[in-house]
Amino acid sequence: MTNAAVVILAGTESHADVGRMVNGLETAKEFAQADGDDVELIFDGAGTQWIPELEDESSDYHELYQAVRDDAAACDFCAGAFGVEDAIDDAGVVTLDDHDGHPSVQSLVDDDYEVITF
Repeated sequence: MTNAAVVILAGTESHADVGRMVNGLETAKEFAQADGDDVELIFDGAGTQWIPELEDESSDYHELYQAVRDDAAACDFCAGAFGVEDAIDDAGVVTLDDHDGHPSVQSLVDDDYEVITF
């Protein structure tokens, strides 16, 4: 049994960012589908900008996102800093503010999660 925290930090500005986001979603999906594994998918920093795009049914990656959406959360501070707070709220995605408005990576490590960043 593995606990994995997939953190998507890649923004939406480049082809490389798209690749990192897709690889993050695929990694989260792989853990989600494995019996006994637990996955947390966290959109942090510029990665919070992906949520409104992935919520759009016309997105090329909407279906992939839907496969892991129930495991998704976003950084509360970064959602505001990157101007997507309302879209994340409208989507019903949980925001995390455990450490100074950000998700706590330290608590994930304490809970034996492998932290993987994209």
